[in-house]
Amino acid sequence: MHLKIKFLKWSAGIPVAMLNEKTAEKMGVHILDRILIKKDSKETIILVDTIGNLVKENEIAVSSEVKELLDLKARDKLEASIAQPPKSMNFIKDKLINKKPLSKNQINEIIKELLNNSLSDAEIAMFISATYKNGMSFQETIYLIEAFLIKGQTLKFNRKLVADKHSIGGIAGNRTTPIVVSICAAAGLTFPKSSSRAITSAAGTSDVIETLTNVDFSVNEIKKIIKKTNACLVWGGAMRMVPADEKIIKIEKQMLLDSEPLLLASIMSKKLAVGSNYILIDIPYGKNAKVSFSRAIKLKQKFEKIGKYFKKKLEIVLTKGDEPIGNGIGPVLEMIDVLKILDPKQKGPEDLEKKSVFLAGKLLEMTGKTKKGMGIKKAEEILRTGKAYKKFKQIIEAQGGAIKKLIPGKFKREILSNKNGKVLEINNKTINLLARVAGCPADKSAGTYLHIHKNYKIKKNEKLLTIYSESKSRLRAAVRFCAKNKIISIK
Repeated sequence: MHLKIKFLKWSAGIPVAMLNEKTAEKMGVHILDRILIKKDSKETIILVDTIGNLVKENEIAVSSEVKELLDLKARDKLEASIAQPPKSMNFIKDKLINKKPLSKNQINEIIKELLNNSLSDAEIAMFISATYKNGMSFQETIYLIEAFLIKGQTLKFNRKLVADKHSIGGIAGNRTTPIVVSICAAAGLTFPKSSSRAITSAAGTSDVIETLTNVDFSVNEIKKIIKKTNACLVWGGAMRMVPADEKIIKIEKQMLLDSEPLLLASIMSKKLAVGSNYILIDIPYGKNAKVSFSRAIKLKQKFEKIGKYFKKKLEIVLTKGDEPIGNGIGPVLEMIDVLKILDPKQKGPEDLEKKSVFLAGKLLEMTGKTKKGMGIKKAEEILRTGKAYKKFKQIIEAQGGAIKKLIPGKFKREILSNKNGKVLEINNKTINLLARVAGCPADKSAGTYLHIHKNYKIKKNEKLLTIYSESKSRLRAAVRFCAKNKIISIK
């Protein structure tokens, strides 16, 4: 059926449309059915709602997401028909219920239907649950990485030393990436760093960088930034490099779930998409981290096997992650820590600086920029002389931003110790949740600032942490959360 397009100032977050009730009846369409719409050679599947007089018969009102997806103009006409049920739901159910391995063709079909909107958010959540519950074999993971890369764009450089690093996350603070990228790019490495936004944490690297500059760029824009600065600090989702992964991450974020096979595929597909040939993976382990030491070892082996399969020079480091790293937890607070470390005139958190220098040193050794065992010393020198800070400013400016004074949330509450003692534990998971209750990552200036770390000898009424928020109601909710949950253990 051919339909005229009607544009409304309407964004739904996903591609959806509205039909007049009579048109829907003619087509045999009901509320929340999926329809296939075509314009010339482009097509997509969208959810549909029905309405009375706002949309005329033989008209279709589309959301801005549909307009952008199909590049629609006012006089265009769309061909619409009822969409067939997604084939891949049978494969997903088999995986979830019967633990049946997925073939290459089945995984390709799942990703194809995910990208053309055949799969609803609930059905994508079922796929995530299936991989979380029953895992994936090595071969399934390879198929998934390759499927992620089929529909995405890629970066290619005529340079030998293209480096990248990634952490599996889960540790509050731990904002090493901007420091590592700045040190390595100042040393002459090409560093096309694309990052995700927060899934379960208070902030992702992209959320933090966004406090100073834009992170949304096309592939061509990124090439220009890298040509000018040797590096970038951008959000991977904007580049459409691994679009299926970004859709999955969006649902994982809502589920507060991190599936190991999807984590492996997500990280490795992104590294392959940006053309990296030297890859460093940081796996923090410990109590309240994402993984225990034994699971970190297994994850390390899986990454190494995947790296070998794709013929990439890849190293894995296991780092202690049984407490937050740095002081700030939340986009603005974490960037304040980063700037204090990069600027030789300031002093930042020692643990964050030490870890960043260690990771940068590893990459400098991997790429032959320095001899084995000399990486940390070289990284410290680049940091101390201000070369890394100069490079960071150059990257931020190339991305349209500037270094500026950052102010934490306007409402704050200090949490004090109720006794003398020694700090035994700081729970990564609950302190991340506390920062999210305070407004992170959407409210960039929200979060928590830690005044202490493990083994610190605390006195009664001494500050443990400060909660920052952009609203009084969120601050009250965060204070209540703090009172009900054991975040810091003192003995």
